[in-house]
Amino acid sequence: MSQKPDFIKDLSLPAVAAPMFLISGPRLVIECCKNGIVGTFPALNQRTSEGFEEWLIQIKKELQEYEAETGNKPAPFGVNLIVHPTNPRLEADLKLCIKHQVPLIITSLGAVSQLVDAVHSYGGLVFHDVIKKRHAQKAAEAGVDGLILVAAGAGGHAGSINPMSLVAEVKKFFDKTILLSGCISTGRDIASAMQMGADLAYMGTRFINAEESKAPEEYRKMIIESGASDVVYTAAISGVHANFLAASLKAAGISEEDLKKDRKIDFGKELDTEAKAWKTIWSAGQGVTTIENVLPVSALVTSLKEEFKEAVEAQAKLLDIYPKG
Repeated sequence: MSQKPDFIKDLSLPAVAAPMFLISGPRLVIECCKNGIVGTFPALNQRTSEGFEEWLIQIKKELQEYEAETGNKPAPFGVNLIVHPTNPRLEADLKLCIKHQVPLIITSLGAVSQLVDAVHSYGGLVFHDVIKKRHAQKAAEAGVDGLILVAAGAGGHAGSINPMSLVAEVKKFFDKTILLSGCISTGRDIASAMQMGADLAYMGTRFINAEESKAPEEYRKMIIESGASDVVYTAAISGVHANFLAASLKAAGISEEDLKKDRKIDFGKELDTEAKAWKTIWSAGQGVTTIENVLPVSALVTSLKEEFKEAVEAQAKLLDIYPKG
């Protein structure tokens, strides 16, 4: 019996637009879903639970109208919940997800079986992000439906393990849905993720440069101008290792010495406020190296599909050459 959710085979491309802090909103989510890939956003991108519910209502309404008008079923959408004692809104936001039967819940910083059971009660799915085997095993024990493997080079709070090794390690004990995150910016990258054994590609950085994202123009411009070597992996910003654009760190007055420290920077002293820091220090993955433009989601997904098709067809032709003997 298949352990994979049915919606995967109905997507136009095996991809999920990852939930990005301050970047993902209803407009981006809706356009992703209309174009056949999963759109997601963090609940905390809305300042209050009341505002969060307004976004849920808006997304559901527009996707229902789209299906009624076109006859095309949109891809499901998802919400990222931070499952950690430092998130005082978890209980309220989870109740809203249950109330509105959000199809996909993405959990971070904790996999809790009670949350999984609550989402399963209405037929929803839970995917959990991990950076190492131990975290993956704990999430599997909690009964999650999918694991998001955040490999080396991913934007945000990334791991340091090579994606090939991470996928192979997790697949030894987990036979449900595998999502791979890390440097996936092109259709060829999506095909590569499938070759490594993933079921879905998890793409964040590439969708920062979608017209529908909430990213400021300066952020998008910096991504276009940056390469893999312009991405800095440090724990100094949030207390947990993450990847950031070096130019934004420099612009914020953060020195190389600050970045080498194991402790989190005191933004109250070294910047005006921590809130300001998150608005001026920009995260991105090493996949920036192939991002050269800003496109509407519709054009971006079309381009990704073309690249994906070309990559898969090129791989198939190798069977005419190899193996030999």
